[in-house]
Amino acid sequence: MISLSENEISKIVVDVAYRIHKQYGAGLFESVYEEIFCYELTVLNLPFAKQKA
Repeated sequence: MISLSENEISKIVVDVAYRIHKQYGAGLFESVYEEIFCYELTVLNLPFAKQKA
């Protein structure tokens, strides 16, 4: 398992979100952005859970 600090995780999340916004812009459904975001995290081999309560 990858061991990253909170700062490293935050940087990755912000970078991915920025790239998605830059490429796709505004106006898509939230579910579309979620799928793109999850895909990008998968490509980076980062574990995550969708819509965790």
